[in-house]
Amino acid sequence: MSLKSEEDLAGMQLISQIVGSTLKRMQAYAQPGMSTFELDQYGRYLLERHGAHSAPKLTYGFPGWTCISLNEEVCHGIPSAKRLLQEGDLVNIDVSAELNGYWSDNGGSFVLGQDIHQHSDLVEASKRILANAIRHIRGGVQLAEIGRLIETEARRSGYRVIKNLAGHGIGRSLHEEPHDILCYYDRSIKTRFRTNSVVAIETFLSTKATYAHEKGDGWTLIAKDSFAVQHEQTIIVTDKQPIILTAANQLWS
Repeated sequence: MSLKSEEDLAGMQLISQIVGSTLKRMQAYAQPGMSTFELDQYGRYLLERHGAHSAPKLTYGFPGWTCISLNEEVCHGIPSAKRLLQEGDLVNIDVSAELNGYWSDNGGSFVLGQDIHQHSDLVEASKRILANAIRHIRGGVQLAEIGRLIETEARRSGYRVIKNLAGHGIGRSLHEEPHDILCYYDRSIKTRFRTNSVVAIETFLSTKATYAHEKGDGWTLIAKDSFAVQHEQTIIVTDKQPIILTAANQLWS
């Protein structure tokens, strides 16, 4: 969406604060031995107390309030009472929601407890690359150049990007134009970021895989024979530095 009024700005700030703080609190709440269903229900509680509605549930009928993906799962993991978190798991939580007609989206991967499987370098690379990509976004910059930056920095760090997942426009619905803010360079994409538009910028990195495949449950996407991470912020594009609406998640604090 393009922000057209103070009401638009206030609406996006409110829902973004809610999803950002929900992500941060869910990450802190997660413990080894807890089911992903229990963690999701905590997210539900945090959203509902603000009157916010789960975006994936509202838009697609997703069987959960948030998406919780583990280890080789890239995104859209279904919360389950049978799925228990374990020490050292690579956990991704994606929280998106709607309130008063405004939508916002954010996500973050982290290592649960002790880093016994040495996943922290992958997590930190993704966060660092996302922060740098956001710093380079302003009105007039080509989407493809941000994809080039993400892919180049991922390679330098020893990782690969997932090519069939992307960031997107957001604001009045969960997914809006531009629909494909890719994590790699595609010369055919000539679209440029527009000042005062709202977009969700994402990094999808893995240890080996370049494509995410369906797991077989109708929702979850996995990186075969790999570990994968995702980080995401909803931002306002300006003529200078973007405004990170979901900064309450404190992804790089």
